[in-house]
Amino acid sequence: MKGTHVQGMMSVEEAMARLMEMAEAAPIRERERVPLAAAQGRVLAEDLISTLDLPPWPNSAMDGYALRLADWQDEPLVVSQRIFAGQAPEPLAPGTCARIFTGAPVPAGADCVEMQENALIGDDQRVGFTEPMVAGQNIRPQGQETTVGDHVLDAGTRMGPVELGLAASLGCAELDVVRRVRVAVLSTGDELIEPGLPLGPGQIYNSNRILLCSWLERLGCEVVDAGILPDDLQKTRSTLGGLGHVDLILSTGGVSVGEADFLGHALREDGELSLWKLAIKPGKPLTFGHFRGVPVIGLPGNPASTLVTFALLARPYLLRRQGVQDVAPLRFKVPAGFTWGKPGDRREYLRGRLEQGKAVYYSNQSSGVLRSAAWAEGLIEVREGSTVALGDWLDFIPLSEVLG
Repeated sequence: MKGTHVQGMMSVEEAMARLMEMAEAAPIRERERVPLAAAQGRVLAEDLISTLDLPPWPNSAMDGYALRLADWQDEPLVVSQRIFAGQAPEPLAPGTCARIFTGAPVPAGADCVEMQENALIGDDQRVGFTEPMVAGQNIRPQGQETTVGDHVLDAGTRMGPVELGLAASLGCAELDVVRRVRVAVLSTGDELIEPGLPLGPGQIYNSNRILLCSWLERLGCEVVDAGILPDDLQKTRSTLGGLGHVDLILSTGGVSVGEADFLGHALREDGELSLWKLAIKPGKPLTFGHFRGVPVIGLPGNPASTLVTFALLARPYLLRRQGVQDVAPLRFKVPAGFTWGKPGDRREYLRGRLEQGKAVYYSNQSSGVLRSAAWAEGLIEVREGSTVALGDWLDFIPLSEVLG
């Protein structure tokens, strides 16, 4: 259904394509230089190019003995030196071998390292070998991983533990990264109250604020907590107008066309509305627009809807603003452990998990039930217009892919 509308609703593919276009039209161009230890989760602002060979010299992959293969004539060899990691060895004396340890430089003249398990040490401390050997075995050559000038990581790479370790191996103490995206988070609705306060009549605790703020911090964003918006059009306009310094306004609730959906009214009357009403469940009333030039993503207010739409649409948008190209989460096929008899007109994302190798879903899929996501391991995708029989193959998106 790519690029199509269903009963006035925009498909997930088209919504994603439009969000990516708008993200690429407003890239975060500012950069900053940060210590390597502070670069977790940050996005590289420029390509990482190797300035050295790695390893910088041939080194041993084993604890064992370094020798020149031509010197081995089935007669034990004298051990002429011991070489530990971090030492600079002497050239290998002809007709001898060197005791060597993992990571130690291979001495000039040696072309083979035999592991200690295949060595026999005689009473005179000479060493013989029990297995056939070949030149180059157990030696990591200079530049095996990188050589000077190699393109190691692309600009737009998110730095995780592995990428940070790779940068450290190249001697990088600092990195140029994209400035953090500044995101203002606000919730809408007179019914909302923050945890810790007593509930009044008709009130509920605001779970979306902590959900989104903690999630944004894990994504490396700079979070501006804009609080709770009352159900008042003038106050909504005033609050939005005071957030001109952020890169994105991220709201929950108030984005439909109901009488009390004041955020939607403010965008329609005083801003620009680019997309609204998606063929997705949960999360149909997701909105994207601009208020006085500042992008606004309005997520539905129900917590499960907030989670699904942020994971699948808002998160990729934020990453693309920072220059990340591969923003789609990993998904893989799993057999269904359930049946789904009624085809819907929206793409549904069931909160589910794997049991005995099959996907099952939480019994209550209401958009207001966040507990379903706490129980789940991922999102099970049921395409619009589809039914599901036991064993049918479905796409499964692990929550671990989208939560960081």
